[in-house]
Amino acid sequence: QVQLVESGGGLVQPGGSLRLSCHAPGVGFTLDNYGVAWFRQAPGEKRKFVASVSRSAGSTYYADSVKGRFTISRDDAKNTVQLQMNNLKPEDTATYYCAATTSIVSKLLDGYDYWGQGTQVTVSS
Repeated sequence: QVQLVESGGGLVQPGGSLRLSCHAPGVGFTLDNYGVAWFRQAPGEKRKFVASVSRSAGSTYYADSVKGRFTISRDDAKNTVQLQMNNLKPEDTATYYCAATTSIVSKLLDGYDYWGQGTQVTVSS
């Protein structure tokens, strides 16, 4: 059973920063074999793509709303994928989910095989 665990969420003021981590604690499951993405879902809204990183080449993709503020990166030695979020805005408030795929990364929810349980990010003064 593949397991993804998100961490790093919390309450932050506008303009602040947070770093989210997606960890795969399962024995024998290494994230470097998967494309990984972050999605987010605000109350009453659909889950939306935020950022992704491909497998071996490490190519990254971002939603327009987060370009220049968020950075996705892999740390294969630690079996994690991180999302550094800077200059946070109230509209970034959502539950953030990481997802993994053995296929090519995409912006579509059904392009991913495995999902974490989510971590809450709240941006408020």
